[in-house]
Amino acid sequence: MRMLVGALALMLMLAALGCGSAPAGQLGGYAVTDAEGRTVAFAEKPVRVLNYALWLDDVVLGLVPPERLVGIDHLADDPNSSNIVEIAEKIPVKLNQPSAEQVVALHPDVVFLDAGKDAAVAETLRDLGIRVVACQKPRTADEVRVVVRLVAAALGEEEKGTALIAAYDAECQALAARVAEIPPAERKTVLVISMSPTFGSKGGLFDYLCTMAGVRNGAVEIGLEAGQALTKEHILAVNPDVMIVPVWNDHGSYDIEKFNREYLDDPALQTVKAIRNQQIVRPHEGYIYNASQDMVFGAQDIAHMAYGDLVDQPVERHLSVADKE
Repeated sequence: MRMLVGALALMLMLAALGCGSAPAGQLGGYAVTDAEGRTVAFAEKPVRVLNYALWLDDVVLGLVPPERLVGIDHLADDPNSSNIVEIAEKIPVKLNQPSAEQVVALHPDVVFLDAGKDAAVAETLRDLGIRVVACQKPRTADEVRVVVRLVAAALGEEEKGTALIAAYDAECQALAARVAEIPPAERKTVLVISMSPTFGSKGGLFDYLCTMAGVRNGAVEIGLEAGQALTKEHILAVNPDVMIVPVWNDHGSYDIEKFNREYLDDPALQTVKAIRNQQIVRPHEGYIYNASQDMVFGAQDIAHMAYGDLVDQPVERHLSVADKE
């Protein structure tokens, strides 16, 4: 009888375990391996989420509603810098690289941060007992899929991660179909002027967006490698068809036009095709600097700036499956 009872108990335990597919929050929770190779364990789905970058806010808000965030990046409600302004307005706490004390006060269940940029911050938060998931900032479609899967898994929302990737892939395919209609002879050379002078070089986010947009990245055309700053001499060497200038103004506190005039009014640059032909364009920086699933709209914005109505301008676009059940 004792053997029969033991066998029945074992059978009931195996049935309860469901072959290892226990839902989040039961039977020991779940774990993920982050971009630094660290295993991060969860007893249940995190309810209070905090991110250390605007691009991570975009990823997380593509998966869960704003009520799950305890704070958001300080630029998320800036229409020049963000494509999630309306969502950001629902999150009262705005943060700019918060201190450890600020993070502790918000009692997050998990903090997502940039593995490359915030390594020191990650160590400090871990020492304070805060659960941290380090993510690699993406520059390509494959890297977007990797980070979406990681964040979705950490949030206990793997099905939504799959759905978000499918939505991203569909937008990429739609853009590729429109760009394919532009004859190679009509492809334009584009150069971006940025307050970050190394932005736009080979292998970076902007370079990948140019490929998606069907334009030639002028910085790469003249051989600028990662980490090399764009100079006025480089602008002359590229002689771009289209020049993208920045619009960021830090909620109106910075004179961005003064910055732009240093280039556009420089007598030495007046022979540049883009300046001579007045092909100076101002992007939606919430798209072209966006290292999330919304980067596809950055590529679409570049294509629109280069080719006009041949490619639609993205307006108020943010890929999200947060409301999907």
